[in-house]
Amino acid sequence: MARNTPENELIRRIRAVGPKPTSRNFGMRLGIGDDAALLTPRPGYETILTCDWSLEETHFLRDKHPADSIGWKCLARAVSDVAAMGGEPRCFLMSLALPRDLTGSWLSEFLGGLRRASRELHCPLAGGDTTRHSKVLINITVVGEVRAGRAVLRSGARPGDMLCVSGRLGEADLGLQRLRSQNRISKNDPALKKHLYPEPRIALGRWLADNRIATAMMDLSDGLSTDLPRLCAASKVGTHLNAASIPTVRIPSRHGARNIDSLSLALNGGDDYELLFTVSPGKARRLPPTFQGVPLTAIGEITRDRHLTMLHLDGHEANLRPAGWDPFKKQ
Repeated sequence: MARNTPENELIRRIRAVGPKPTSRNFGMRLGIGDDAALLTPRPGYETILTCDWSLEETHFLRDKHPADSIGWKCLARAVSDVAAMGGEPRCFLMSLALPRDLTGSWLSEFLGGLRRASRELHCPLAGGDTTRHSKVLINITVVGEVRAGRAVLRSGARPGDMLCVSGRLGEADLGLQRLRSQNRISKNDPALKKHLYPEPRIALGRWLADNRIATAMMDLSDGLSTDLPRLCAASKVGTHLNAASIPTVRIPSRHGARNIDSLSLALNGGDDYELLFTVSPGKARRLPPTFQGVPLTAIGEITRDRHLTMLHLDGHEANLRPAGWDPFKKQ
């Protein structure tokens, strides 16, 4: 019998996040508790593997972000990578490092948010590792699956394709600004929802892939101006954006004095986790204006040359400058 050491007790609490292995767990025959998990591949599917860091003082602030939102978001942002390829999650692994003084109520709230994300995203915990550190460090690895031959890559865009986005861009960054400016945080503040509790577009990504509508796709995590060049580089194409078409966030009147530019938020704000995708001209009519309540908007066109340009609101055209999130950029 294992001794009831502090680490064993911590692992016991983390194990409660994941359900016992059942047929509903998409082939996870053995979950958390052994040296490794056992996963049975589903015939006719390919496996998707992705991982994501969530680091204190880089991705969240311990004195500002509710612990349950950190638990939700660390899984949601990793699952978004699976959605961006047209797949669905099967299970996840978590490596967690934290200070000893956070193993009480903070950990309970964190695991509560993680448990809720696990259930709502149908992504059970399969295992991981724990250790002690002066700051909270979280690494999530998600195992997903997609029908064989249906994965949507960044490299499939072609000249003449329509460039589209889901949702409204800049909401998460606006929420972060609001969070930083407040002394007291309300988790139920609708202005903070997109930043604290992002929703990966799993159903939309799967629909675009299964119906072969998207020719290329990725999720928007670092901002449109930074992520779009990555898609274009992978496809060896350029793009022409129309600023007037980009779905920007509505700035509440209480923010008016700050002179916040909604277009700048849409271009450079990170953490939206919306889908950026391209559609061939022949399938443009098959794209609905909304999907399960989420707006789908055409914002530009893929071009043959490698330039990324944008028609601004005042009518002038200029090159698109990457100004989104970059962890190695000089501050």
